[in-house]
Amino acid sequence: MPFTIFAPTDEAFAALPEGTVANLLKPENKEQLVSMLTYHVVAGEVPSDQVVEMTAAKTVNGADVTIQIEEGTVRVHGATVLATDVPCEVGLIHAIDEVLMP
Repeated sequence: MPFTIFAPTDEAFAALPEGTVANLLKPENKEQLVSMLTYHVVAGEVPSDQVVEMTAAKTVNGADVTIQIEEGTVRVHGATVLATDVPCEVGLIHAIDEVLMP
């Protein structure tokens, strides 16, 4: 099954509070890490021309993310979409400027 990934940039991860990633990588926080990662993934390929027609999308973790267009800028749960329709082995990537937290 293909997926659409709203993938945070390296800069987005760097902007997280210090120690956030290290904390998420601890074995005891595996469920929290899985929840956060799957919050960035939507089942199926959803190209940008479809994303702009949506107001929300159900993520693989079961929660919805909001989708808004403000002055020509697409935002996914508040994060700005920087690049769209990047093909990858599992589907499509849309790069975003923030790490989404469920």
